[in-house]
Amino acid sequence: MKTRPNYAAGVGSFIWLLIVAIPLYVMLSGTFQTREEFGDNGPLSFPTSFTLQNYADAITSGFGRYFLNTVVVTVGVVAIVLLLVPPLSYAIVRSRSRGASFVFRFFLLGLAIPAQAVIVPVFYLINAVGLYDNLLGIILPTAAFALPICTLILSGTMRDITGELYEAMAMDGASPARAFFRLVLPLSKGGISTIAVFSALQAWNGFLFPLILTQSESTRVVTLGLFNFQTQYGINIPGLLAAVTLSMVPVLLVYLFARRALVQGLMGAGGK
Repeated sequence: MKTRPNYAAGVGSFIWLLIVAIPLYVMLSGTFQTREEFGDNGPLSFPTSFTLQNYADAITSGFGRYFLNTVVVTVGVVAIVLLLVPPLSYAIVRSRSRGASFVFRFFLLGLAIPAQAVIVPVFYLINAVGLYDNLLGIILPTAAFALPICTLILSGTMRDITGELYEAMAMDGASPARAFFRLVLPLSKGGISTIAVFSALQAWNGFLFPLILTQSESTRVVTLGLFNFQTQYGINIPGLLAAVTLSMVPVLLVYLFARRALVQGLMGAGGK
């Protein structure tokens, strides 16, 4: 049976493509224009004389240090999440004790507490332990606020592992620790990839904790660097767009290479 073409869906898809493509075009084309050209021709104009000076200015104005600091924060947050969440989720899923159930509910409660609501206590705590204006002072609270959702995602993935597999491992004489490393971790690769990508994006795009918990130039991250570029360049919009483009490249690469694992892990959190 021959189906009729869905013209409404085609028109809707084209409109959505324009909504997505136009801002990207404005951002990318502006980075290759001079300040004067962008001001004279407007944001939708195509660059007549390509220049890479905006990117050079962004890098030489301290963006390299901001980028490196953000990489350190992101790697630290992901390392903490991957170290704590898998064994915690395994204990929640396999344990039948009230303690494990309480811990899981406690982590669910953390989903309802926004960082903005506790930023003042966090500031005093970080300052009291001597981590103010230190990258570690950004890593620890960022990882702490990523733990609840990551635990929820990974525990949902581990619940999809059937009990027969655990029984087969037990019949072979495997201890709970061996079952965790030989069975659970290999079958939870999708969920582990998901929490790694999620925590990395949270750390890379974080603004509140770096803004409140740091003050010196040596500890600034990309998000604060963009905020400072806006003040530094004033109305030099092409320079700001170049810095934004550089900051987006790692996020786009992570999304392109890990989008399938991210979707599969999120589907596992809600069941099959």
